[in-house]
Amino acid sequence: MSETNDVMQANQILLNLLSGFYWLDEGLQSYIRARGWPTVTRPQSMVMANVVMGVRYPSEIARRLGISRQAIHATLKSMNEMDMVRLVDDPNNMRVKLVELTETGEAMRRDAQRAMTLMTEELIRRIGKQAFDQTAATLAQDWGAPLSFSPEDVARD
Repeated sequence: MSETNDVMQANQILLNLLSGFYWLDEGLQSYIRARGWPTVTRPQSMVMANVVMGVRYPSEIARRLGISRQAIHATLKSMNEMDMVRLVDDPNNMRVKLVELTETGEAMRRDAQRAMTLMTEELIRRIGKQAFDQTAATLAQDWGAPLSFSPEDVARD
């Protein structure tokens, strides 16, 4: 493959990952609605995903989502009102709160997991087991720390 094709393909990676994310999130939202749960916004869905991955500090969730602490607290407030999550004291630092799933949130998580299983099965049917396994293995690799550029790194000639 030529260098130009490599660059063009690399430019498409983010867009393809984003399209895949949208495909999964829209399927997840459809399944959740079909199960009778209230509509969950994409930020609420992303908070749930982070909590399930073990990220429980609101500040860390905000950092990962690239939103302000005020925005994460507004999202958590709406999720609390929907009985999805609650904030609890951190046993190691009583000045800090942790996000915890409620019983309702845990039931929604189980339904979301079922949706992911069904979507995985469908994706395997559509693209094939080998392509799915290869993609999953590639995405599961440690990508290392994000790149950090200085103005000097990106200075124009």
